Amino acid sequence: MTLYIPFICIAIGALINWKGLPEKALDIINIIMNSALMLLMTVVGLNVGTSREVLDNIGKIGLNCFIMCLSSVFFAVLLMVILEKTIVPLEEIRLKLLEEKGLNLKAVPEKKGVDPLMICMPLAIILGLLLGIFVCPDIKESTLDTLLTISLIFLYTGAGVSLATNKTAFLYIKKLGLRILLLPLAIFVGGLVSGLIMSKLLGVDLCWSVTASSTMGYYSLPGAFMTEAYGVEAGIYGFMVNIFRDICTVTLMPLLKRISKGAPIASGAGGCMDSMFIPVTRAVGPELGIAGLIVGTIITIFVPFWLPLSQMILG
Repeated sequence: MTLYIPFICIAIGALINWKGLPEKALDIINIIMNSALMLLMTVVGLNVGTSREVLDNIGKIGLNCFIMCLSSVFFAVLLMVILEKTIVPLEEIRLKLLEEKGLNLKAVPEKKGVDPLMICMPLAIILGLLLGIFVCPDIKESTLDTLLTISLIFLYTGAGVSLATNKTAFLYIKKLGLRILLLPLAIFVGGLVSGLIMSKLLGVDLCWSVTASSTMGYYSLPGAFMTEAYGVEAGIYGFMVNIFRDICTVTLMPLLKRISKGAPIASGAGGCMDSMFIPVTRAVGPELGIAGLIVGTIITIFVPFWLPLSQMILG
């Protein structure tokens, strides 16, 4: 998806609801968003289930990629938590902002239990995986891209509608200022550290491990680049490590949001710009959801420059 489309859709959604929509209209929009989210998760599963490279190498390579993915998420979350405890206290800034706006925090009851969507999203991914393997293994990539784009357009526009009822989200980004740049930096450094460690532990080529781990959930371009630069097997690592990141983010979301407000953003990484934007926003709220969108956009812009640079540095 083109970089500016998410922001256009969010702006359109915000304008639609800027003066306030009736409650029934908001309920209908919420149903549409939930349906689009389930479609999006199913497409994520289909991308895995229809990939011969993934299915043919789901054994040792698949296990290595899964371990590398978990390691990348762990170190990204670890560094994010350190940032939150020191320079960028994301939740503290949010609470202070709400207090400045005169909102009674105690009047808003904390939701208890597990959000049903946190259960439905992994199930939708599994459904897509099974459909890709057994029902429509030959579905065209262009069809999947179209379904992905349609679902994202609905989700971004719906997110804009939600943000119009939570205008403090825009003030929150202003409060963060340039400190927001530290968030993608922490995610990137976490990927580098993970790549170096996993190369030693798993016996994976250093270039493959570091490049796959440091491309932060951006699975399409690294897969293609690493195939051309290092060969087909390397390309499989570039694709699988990063697509597993989306799946792990959705599956681990109940745990991640308990760790810290920034943990879902750290795990979603580049995916916070597209496939992970709504899951992350649902977990951490609209203020941090917009922060995640900006982080994901920065990562998406950075990765195409990092790939050739990593080849030069790592050889």
